[in-house]
Amino acid sequence: MMKKHFDTPLKLEVVKMVKEQGLSISRVSQSMHIGETAIRRWMKQYEIELDGEPLASKPLTAEQQRIRELEQENRQLRMDVTILKNASAFFAREMK
Repeated sequence: MMKKHFDTPLKLEVVKMVKEQGLSISRVSQSMHIGETAIRRWMKQYEIELDGEPLASKPLTAEQQRIRELEQENRQLRMDVTILKNASAFFAREMK
């Protein structure tokens, strides 16, 4: 049996159906043809993200997605600075 892949917008929509519209997990599961276990896992992930805790999986909320992007950009910029420092030190030695 193949594992189904659900994209982030769909996961967020399902979570909001339960959280904001007050639908039961079993009802959403039946109407969307998604397992209850998956929905419960997405609900838990959503709650964790709202608390501001980073997760290893792909974020559901826009805030956590943006945090992940900024962290990645920060890592890249730090590597760029290190490379530039090393290059400037190298050229400073060569100029002597």
